[in-house]
Amino acid sequence: MQQFAADIRKIRERARKHISDGAVTGGYKADREQVLKVLNQVLATEIVCVLRYKRHYYMASGINSDGAKTEFLQHANEEQQHADWVAERIAQLNGEPDFNPEGLATRSHSEYDEKASLTEMIQEDLVAERIAIESYSEIIRWLGNDDPTTRTLIEQILKMEEEHADDLANLLARVS
Repeated sequence: MQQFAADIRKIRERARKHISDGAVTGGYKADREQVLKVLNQVLATEIVCVLRYKRHYYMASGINSDGAKTEFLQHANEEQQHADWVAERIAQLNGEPDFNPEGLATRSHSEYDEKASLTEMIQEDLVAERIAIESYSEIIRWLGNDDPTTRTLIEQILKMEEEHADDLANLLARVS
């Protein structure tokens, strides 16, 4: 095994010289502008998911709706947490989180829907989770080792999206 060796003196010099760059150091290997663009798409996706889950929470009705409403609200809150994490990462990369509602739906990977039946709501939420799972997996592969912090963040979000999909698949089986 090769011994770890870093020129701490040079690292200290670079840290002082580029202090205004904040968290972005010379070791950052990704195309920052492209990462910011993709992260703003993820942010839009998460916001659309929050809105869809909130609508489903308030619109769900019927004999099987209590369990679904609980699931919808929990997922909405977790999607909001994802949006906050992504916005924070965008700011760390000296970018600007795009919360502008104009164009939100076109920046999002998932879609907003207004289905009426409980079964359709669950199906649409499951489709949206599956879209997030696939697109976030692609983002992780695309980032590789060029931006390990963003990759780890997307991996954490992906884990929760997979849990959401599993929850929804189980919920769908119960109400169908």
